[in-house]
Amino acid sequence: MPLDKFDQAIIAELRKNARQSVSAIAEAVNLSRPAVTERIKKLEQTGTIRGYQVLLSESQKEGVSAYFEIRHQCARCVDVVDVFKSLPEVQSCHGVSGDMDLLVFVKADSIQRLHQIRETLDAHIDIVKIKTHVVMSEWL
Repeated sequence: MPLDKFDQAIIAELRKNARQSVSAIAEAVNLSRPAVTERIKKLEQTGTIRGYQVLLSESQKEGVSAYFEIRHQCARCVDVVDVFKSLPEVQSCHGVSGDMDLLVFVKADSIQRLHQIRETLDAHIDIVKIKTHVVMSEWL
């Protein structure tokens, strides 16, 4: 479903601060409070807005996060995705354009566990290249 300019403005406001009041959002996007409430509900029901999250400062986080760029030799990306589904630390797996086939985001308890995950992926016969990017800081 295409988003109109009001839906896009509401989403932009929620990205700035998902905890702001509906009244504040309504004022910012120049709609009534009931209209904004209804639009947010519709965006949630259609899956456009899939949820809200808490972002902790780096000092409050535990563990380590990394992005793996994956290149595989399967005919389709979906043919290798099961290996990622079997690892609970994998937060997301996206097919991407460019030199790599997949971009995988992982949150592990320790750098040692991150290394074990990478070794597991390296051992998979269909995975031909992995490039690891450890997250050092997060601002958004």
